[in-house]
Amino acid sequence: IAGHLKLLMNHRDCVQIGQGSPSAFLPRFGCFEGKEDLGTHSELTARGVVTMIKEGQMTGKYKNIHRNRAVFNSFAGMSEEEADYASDNPKVELYSARYVNDPRVIAMHDNMVAINNGISVDLTGQINAETVFGAMLLGGPGGQPDFHIGALLSKGGRAVTVMRSSVMGGTVSTIVSQFEPGTVVTVGRHYADYIVTEFGIAKLMNKNFRERTEELIAIAHPDFRAELRKEARRLFWPS
Repeated sequence: IAGHLKLLMNHRDCVQIGQGSPSAFLPRFGCFEGKEDLGTHSELTARGVVTMIKEGQMTGKYKNIHRNRAVFNSFAGMSEEEADYASDNPKVELYSARYVNDPRVIAMHDNMVAINNGISVDLTGQINAETVFGAMLLGGPGGQPDFHIGALLSKGGRAVTVMRSSVMGGTVSTIVSQFEPGTVVTVGRHYADYIVTEFGIAKLMNKNFRERTEELIAIAHPDFRAELRKEARRLFWPS
């Protein structure tokens, strides 16, 4: 997943990384390798981000606001060593969630890249990051909708949803034809942009249902592609 995500990253991007899996692991697995002068504006932070600040890879030099500063709402997600480095460090600023999560503030950053987790996505591009088995609550949305929309409004911005293609030992596909009743939609299909699994990148923005279906099936786990194609034909290519 980190290898595919790296293809979407550019020098001078300003990034937000959500907590949870797999996003919180990505900085340690090379998704930003070779990218220079990155910035960050993020609610929480993934472990490894502050290390990039310390090592001079994440400078904030080209941020539109808070230039040369990393902006967070909380130190949550940092390692103990990273928190010690960030504490009372003029390179790191903390603000309220009301400010940090404001889509208007997020969109002020050019090349804003929001990276957040999905639990499941259906073939229309609806993204669920909150419930399993229909309506069973796993967690709340946090700042995901705010940063997703803010990134889309950013000049050169990208909104990326990362997820494993299957769960429960490979028995359940995270890409589904339709959501089960009660499933929460965290990000509406109108705002779906990039979906990344270990099998590749699906670009959904400005595509119709049939085009989205092809994109998503291509990054689904191979064990589930035949059934997804069958369901797609029923839904979007009716006879």
